Amino acid sequence: MESTIYSQSDIQALERRYRATLINILSGFKSANLIGTTDSRGNHNLAIFNSVVHIGAKPPLLGMILRPTSVARHTFENINETGYYTINHIHQEIFQKAHQSSAKYDREISEFEACGFFPEVRDTHCAPYVRECFVKMGLKYVEEHFIEANGTRLIVGEIIELILPEGSVEEDGFLNLAEYGTVTISGLDAYFSTEKIERRAFARPNEVPKTL
Repeated sequence: MESTIYSQSDIQALERRYRATLINILSGFKSANLIGTTDSRGNHNLAIFNSVVHIGAKPPLLGMILRPTSVARHTFENINETGYYTINHIHQEIFQKAHQSSAKYDREISEFEACGFFPEVRDTHCAPYVRECFVKMGLKYVEEHFIEANGTRLIVGEIIELILPEGSVEEDGFLNLAEYGTVTISGLDAYFSTEKIERRAFARPNEVPKTL
């Protein structure tokens, strides 16, 4: 297969939106999540994120990248006010409505209502879950790290509540997300379905690899 090579100067010379589309795809398939927050007055907010990453299991930490706060970032502002948020996996039945939450709605408009979702608040914390999602997590803000190179922030939160379909977790803790239609994102706007190929046993030196 022939290759096209882009030098650093070639990349910098690309048209702005073209470059953003291309570079956003290069990290590979990404998670697709709806982040639910509320402000101190109880007004709910919902936003789609494709930057949620695993940080660690003990304690259970997840991170997400927040774009520069040079403009209003309602999700960030609400997390700062209350200290809580939810992460809700997007699945095939709702991805079109979920994508609409990326629109720049005014603060007084709830994306839950605008995009056709129902907020679900439990006694454990104030942040709303998305009722229509199957895999949901409640998180408490832990820390953030400012990235000077481009003005973004890594927000780190601890999972304090986990809501999963009954019977979905296997004996060893594995959760087959494909079974619940969880989708993935390439770039900013391309959604893909998922399918499990196989699970591989824990790799050790001098042992023959095997399938679980």
